[in-house]
Amino acid sequence: MEHIVFLTGRLAQPSLEKVLAGIDPPLFSWEVREIGLQVAGLMTVDLIRRRVPAPIAADRVMVPGRCRGDLNALSAHYGLPVVRGPDELKDIPRHFDRAARGVDLSRFDIRIFAEIVDAPTLPVAAIVARARRLANDGADVIDLGCLPATPFAHLEDSIAAVKGEGLRVSVDSLDADELLRGGRAGADYLLSLTPETAWIADEVASTPVLIAREPADEDSLYRLVDAFLARGRPFLADSILDPIPFGLLASLGRYQRLRSRYPGVDIMMGIGNLTELTEADTSGINALLFGIAAELRAAAVLTTEVSPHTRRAVREADVARRVMFAARENQSLPKGLSDALMTVHERRPFPDTADEIARNAAAVKDPNFRVQVSHEGIHVYNRDGLSSHTDPFELYPRLGLDDDGGHAFYMGVELARAEIAWQLGKRYVQDRPLDWGCAFEHAEEDLLRHRAPGTTMRRQRRANDTEDSKADAQDS
Repeated sequence: MEHIVFLTGRLAQPSLEKVLAGIDPPLFSWEVREIGLQVAGLMTVDLIRRRVPAPIAADRVMVPGRCRGDLNALSAHYGLPVVRGPDELKDIPRHFDRAARGVDLSRFDIRIFAEIVDAPTLPVAAIVARARRLANDGADVIDLGCLPATPFAHLEDSIAAVKGEGLRVSVDSLDADELLRGGRAGADYLLSLTPETAWIADEVASTPVLIAREPADEDSLYRLVDAFLARGRPFLADSILDPIPFGLLASLGRYQRLRSRYPGVDIMMGIGNLTELTEADTSGINALLFGIAAELRAAAVLTTEVSPHTRRAVREADVARRVMFAARENQSLPKGLSDALMTVHERRPFPDTADEIARNAAAVKDPNFRVQVSHEGIHVYNRDGLSSHTDPFELYPRLGLDDDGGHAFYMGVELARAEIAWQLGKRYVQDRPLDWGCAFEHAEEDLLRHRAPGTTMRRQRRANDTEDSKADAQDS
C-alpha cells in the first residue's frame, strides 16, 4: 500500500488527521507532519526545504493546495513525488476518489455549433471577434445565422474571414439563395435542408443538416435520410427540439425514434429553444440536455447566446459534453466528475461545522480576523473571541474597526462574500473570490508564489511573516 506523508500547520493538524482516519476503506497509509507553521495555507516550497529534513520515508508527499513554489524542484530535492492536495483538507477523500476513478474530461464526441444569430447586422471584424470568443469557449463550428428579410451582402467575406481563423463555418438560413451562396463560398455545413431544398446539396460540397418539412412530419425526414444514405452523402439529421410547453416531450420522442430507426447516422440537436426560452440558469439546463444528447449519441449540438442569461452557454456546453461523455463511457452517474456546472450551489458548501470552527478559534493567539462559514452562519474570530451570525450587519459592530478604514473595507468585502456563500450554499474561502464554476472565468493562479497582499491586508501579512520569522529562529 502506498505511504503518503501530509505536511500541514498547527491549526489544521487535528482536522487533517481526523479526515485521513475517516477514509474507509483505507486507500493508503499515512503520516501527518506539522512543520512549525500555524497557518498551513502560508506554506512555501522554501519553507518546506528548510524545515523538513531529507530523506522522507514515503512514496509520496502531499502539501496543502495553497502551498506555493516549484514542486518539481522539491520532488528532485527529496527524490520522490511532491504534489499539491485540494485547497480544503475536507476535500481530500473526494480528491483521492476522483484519482482512483481515473476521471478524464479531455474526451468528448459532440461537436458544438455556436450560432451568431445576428451575423447580417454585424461587420466582418465583429463577426470574427465573436467567432474567436466562441471558439475559445469551446465551439467547434461557428454558425452564421441569417435573418429573414435582412440582406447579408458580406456573407462570403464573413465565411472567408472566419475560416481564415482556422475555424469551421456553417450557414443557417431559410433562404435557398443564401444557402447556395454560403456553400459556394466554402461553408463547411448548411443549416438546414428540407425536402424542398435538398437539391442544394447537389450544387455545393458543404455537409447539410437535414430537417423534416414540418417537425411533426417525421416521414419526410426519414425519406430525406434514406435518399442521402443511398447516395453515400455525409449529412446530419435534426428532429427539431421544441420549447416548453409547446411539444418538448414529443420532440424528444422524435429524436429517440430517429436514433432507433438509424443507429449509425449523425444527429444534430438544437438546444437554443430550451436555453433561450426558459428563464432558469442555463448550466443546469445544459447539463440535462447534454445528458440526453450523450444517451442519444448525438454528433452535434447547436446552441446560442442571445438572451443575457445565456451568455455562458457555449462554455457550459463544453463542460457538459465532457462530463456526460465520461459518465456514459464509464457507466457512472454524472456525479463527482466536475464542479464546473455547479455555478450557483455546491454539493459540499460548508466543510466545517460550527463546533469545529469554535475549536479553531480557541487555538488562535493573534489579532488577525479569520472568517469562516458553516451551515449555522458566518463566524469571525481572532484571539479576542468568536462572533457568529447570519447577518454581517450584526457582526460588524463587534469587530472594533471604527478607526481602521482600510481593514474595515477589507472585512466588509469578506463579510459580503461570506453572506452570499451562506445564502446560496457555496464554498467560502477567505481572501479568495467565490467560485462560480464555468459561469465566470477567473485569471489563472500562479502556483509558484503567493499573491501580493493588497493595501488592507499588508498589516495582517506582516504579522504572519513575523510569526514565520520567529518559527525560523526557533529552528536555527
